[in-house]
Amino acid sequence: MNAARLTMGPVEWLLLVALSVLWGGSFLFGKIALAELPPFTVVLVRVGLAAVALLLAVAATRQSVPRARAVWLAFFSMGLINNFIPFSLIMWGQVRIGSGLASILNATTPLWTVVVAHWLTTDEKMDARKLAGVLIGVAGVAVMIGPVALAGLGGDIAAQLAVVAATLSYAFAGLYGRRFARMGVAPIVVAGGQVGATTIMLLPVALLVDMPWTLPMPGPRTWAALVGLALLSTALAYVLYFRILAKAGVTNLLLVTFLIPVSGVLMGVLVLDEILEWRQVAGMALIGLGLAAIDGRLLRGAA
Repeated sequence: MNAARLTMGPVEWLLLVALSVLWGGSFLFGKIALAELPPFTVVLVRVGLAAVALLLAVAATRQSVPRARAVWLAFFSMGLINNFIPFSLIMWGQVRIGSGLASILNATTPLWTVVVAHWLTTDEKMDARKLAGVLIGVAGVAVMIGPVALAGLGGDIAAQLAVVAATLSYAFAGLYGRRFARMGVAPIVVAGGQVGATTIMLLPVALLVDMPWTLPMPGPRTWAALVGLALLSTALAYVLYFRILAKAGVTNLLLVTFLIPVSGVLMGVLVLDEILEWRQVAGMALIGLGLAAIDGRLLRGAA
């Protein structure tokens, strides 16, 4: 994959915004589901329903799932570091820390990605502009969510480290996932294959740890959250994820974590009639500045 392809055009920016909306909803859906179900069960239902939906979509579009051993090994590896590990860590962490602090910690994903990509790739090297843009973006997320969330940094250290470890896993997953474009596997097939592999890996863990057959049947609100988590925040989101990854590279793709809190705030204003506060506007401005610095075109145009 050459460096010339790893750029963000208008289509990729539009897809990135759409992905931020889909993933922004995962925090809300997850909180609702965790009120009645344990973490491994929530993750299992999430990836299981998503796998069924994606494989049905693959069949409906008359695409085929590769049978080559190398492709399925890649599906299982991707499922482990992109779903099994980070989903489980974040769900476990969310039970113990606030969603605001979880969002701030999650927003460090591009920072880890820039560092990892610098050492492990030849076409996504770190430079001062990119690093400054990432740091500005993280600061913007912190400003937008506010000092109350940051006050939680003195709380449950294990839960906070779990979320940070999840972001590092996402960074490695993004780099690993670049190989599917070289293998010629379509984004929808990759999405279905990796969540299907995750379901297979997670099933025995959830059965042993959570013993879901002993749990009371969840209510309609929880089922609605699980369906939203599976179909929107996982199935559809991963189709967009692998499309952006193939065209724009991992560093650009994982900028989505800056946009997730923005999407959450704007959805609250538009749908729930929440009030937009000045600190949120300031945080969004910083995030926009960080993204502009990373993209580089506006700064080059002003030079």
